[in-house]
Amino acid sequence: MNALYLLRRYFATSIRAQLQYPASSLLLGAGAFLTTVIELGGIWALFDRFGDVQGWRFGDICMFFGMVSISFSIADFISRGFDVFGSEFVRTGDFDRVLLRPRTATLQLIGHDFRLRVIGRLIQGLVVLGVATRSLDFHWSGAAVGLALWTIAGGAALFFGLMVLQATLAFWTVESLEVVNVVTYGGVQAAQFPLSLYAGWFRNFLIFVVPIACIAYFPVLAILDKPDPLGAPNWFLPLAPAVGFVFLAVCFAAWQWGVRKYTSTGT
Repeated sequence: MNALYLLRRYFATSIRAQLQYPASSLLLGAGAFLTTVIELGGIWALFDRFGDVQGWRFGDICMFFGMVSISFSIADFISRGFDVFGSEFVRTGDFDRVLLRPRTATLQLIGHDFRLRVIGRLIQGLVVLGVATRSLDFHWSGAAVGLALWTIAGGAALFFGLMVLQATLAFWTVESLEVVNVVTYGGVQAAQFPLSLYAGWFRNFLIFVVPIACIAYFPVLAILDKPDPLGAPNWFLPLAPAVGFVFLAVCFAAWQWGVRKYTSTGT
């Protein structure tokens, strides 16, 4: 309970600081919204020109797109401290100060900053889900809503894990590696399309290495009540988001190992 109270204080402080410049926060949120809407516009132009792609409709893509956007926006909101860990904590030596405080480093990094601009992406994801619902004439039953929330939770856990893994690498690389962004932001892009559209080696990467398919492709098939054209069993589809939590646990285990290996700056 004390930790939750501290997180609330972190949250309130961060929000108050950003609201000192409300126009800036509003414009950043609007920019995040418009950027992702432009991406969706490109997808719409593709389907408007060529029609269905391997049986996938524009509404199906919107369902993938919206789920992933919502999941990533939630993870991005609570992982700012891990995202900037290399440049703002390891390189400057401020992580020494974090370790001296009577609270876990994880709690302090989660509370480092809560960015309001991610609300733009969150709203965009909800709007795109509305577009998908209308385009597919989809009826949201109670089971579908529950599965969607479960999918979003698993996706947020996986993307949060990727941020933790990025911070862990900074113990040895000092600066966060740009190659990790290929997996995080690139993974968001890849998860917005059905897995069956990709080459075999890339599908295996998204299932077994960085299991992004398990928090987007498989559960969305279950929501839409579609069989997997790649042959995954139907019982696995709604259970797939659990892989996101397993991935997060593995990333935190790596993080704890990195903390133990951390060497102070000595200054």
